[in-house]
Amino acid sequence: MDDIQIAEAANAKNIIEIARSIGLSSEDIEQYGKYIAKIPLDVLSRFDKNKNGKLIVVTAVTPTPAGEGKTVTTIGLIQGLSHIGKKVVGALREPSMGPTFGVKGGATGGGYSQVYPMWDIDLHFTGDIHAVSSAHNLLSAILENNLVRDNPLMIDPSRIVLKKTMDMNCRELRQIIVGLGGSRSSGGVMHESGFLITSASEISAILALATSYSDLRERLEKMVVAYTYKNEMVTVKDLGCVGAMMILLKDALKPNLVQTLEGQPVFIHGFPFANIAHGNNSVIATKYAMKLGDYAVTEAGFAADLGGEKFLDIVCRQAGIAPDCVVIVASIKALMTHGGGKLEEPETLTKETLVRGLSNLDKHIKNLKSYGVPVVVSINHFSFDDPEHMQILRDHCKDLGAECVQSDAFMEGGKGAEELARKVVEVIGKVKPKFKMLYADDVPLKDKIEAIAEKIYGADGVIFSVAAESTLKTLEEKGYGKLPICVAKTQYSLSDVAELKGAPKGWKLNVREVALSAGAGFVVPICGTMTLMPGLSKTPAAMKMDLTEDGKVRGLK
Repeated sequence: MDDIQIAEAANAKNIIEIARSIGLSSEDIEQYGKYIAKIPLDVLSRFDKNKNGKLIVVTAVTPTPAGEGKTVTTIGLIQGLSHIGKKVVGALREPSMGPTFGVKGGATGGGYSQVYPMWDIDLHFTGDIHAVSSAHNLLSAILENNLVRDNPLMIDPSRIVLKKTMDMNCRELRQIIVGLGGSRSSGGVMHESGFLITSASEISAILALATSYSDLRERLEKMVVAYTYKNEMVTVKDLGCVGAMMILLKDALKPNLVQTLEGQPVFIHGFPFANIAHGNNSVIATKYAMKLGDYAVTEAGFAADLGGEKFLDIVCRQAGIAPDCVVIVASIKALMTHGGGKLEEPETLTKETLVRGLSNLDKHIKNLKSYGVPVVVSINHFSFDDPEHMQILRDHCKDLGAECVQSDAFMEGGKGAEELARKVVEVIGKVKPKFKMLYADDVPLKDKIEAIAEKIYGADGVIFSVAAESTLKTLEEKGYGKLPICVAKTQYSLSDVAELKGAPKGWKLNVREVALSAGAGFVVPICGTMTLMPGLSKTPAAMKMDLTEDGKVRGLK
């Protein structure tokens, strides 16, 4: 059976029953059908005095076409912890429709380790992403209207940094001209603009980092959207539309509650990408997963150098939390790919390419250990994996001083993740974390970027464009120097060049421009050829999807 058929055959519980398992009544939740609910923040606040459960963060080696199985492993670990009798609550990001209809497919796990109902979660879900799109585009409309209505703020149209947004992969909208029509009354003020995908909107990052409605409001007010002719920053507060944006986001701030195929509670909330934003689910979801479970399992987007680093250096810094254990997911084929193996040439997937590809895993293990947290490597096992290759990986991790276990969550659900769950509990019980971040707040912005590039990516240094140098200097002068860094770069390599696999050496990180996300509370160096609006592949996943006459989704993965 494929993933969607496995999900359709699941004996899912009513969401009221899932809510009861974490101490919530039917009156406490806002139902979206039988299997999805939102939890109001005032309900969750009743648990603020609860002791925090142990926090486990799942990340992975650098992504490859072979797939690593990070979300499968995350959900499998949630199921596995429950399987061995632990009270566990999960916290995951919401999938974006752009990748769902593009190359990646959905982000709800697979096999017997999925969240339910995957067809709703992967698509419109509860409308959170649409709410952010609406709030973002309302802001854009208000800003553009100011230009037409005598421009009281003296906004320079050539220095508007806020683009438009939509939750779809549309490369043709990356760079556009708006305001055509011949006159201000018919078309507005002509200037360059463009679209970014909604998960790249600063409002997405703000929603994921906000801890309350008041915090959300303050963050929105701080957003810098343009500059005046006198080089002064224009914020959302200056435009006077924060109240309207708050109305559009009022339900989106409430976390969504769903379940795994085996009935464990999971918050799915927040959706920033890890290659162009900070790549983690909402702070609210993580906070209350810790308050409501003895163990909380969350997932950091893409690899440990992206979502993992950003969780540790941005989310933990802002939320005041720290992980008790980090799990790195790897698969045999993925590591072979990092060693030069090619999926389309099976004869290249050998022991030799596996051994060479271990350099990528080694770098991620070293990076995460530098934060002072215990690391467990989880091998996402496939039925075709050679036992000899599995043993090579186990022995290698042992030599590095990293725990390594096998996960069969895809094939067996919680039972298949039992070894992983027991190992994580064991490690948490015997190793006390000594968590430390990569850099301090008062380190200059350039030094922070260089620390990430050299210590996490393995670069020999950083090349800053003239524009990037100028922006960094301005941000320091305007008081933003103490913000953390959120690097935007390719997810397919530790470097800023997608084709460089393994753990590349002898290269420098190229920072072509720098953006300020004042509301989210970080500075974004944009590196290499990274774009904030993805494009579709030659044959998008959307081309293989359909709806049957009885209303069932087909082709969704």
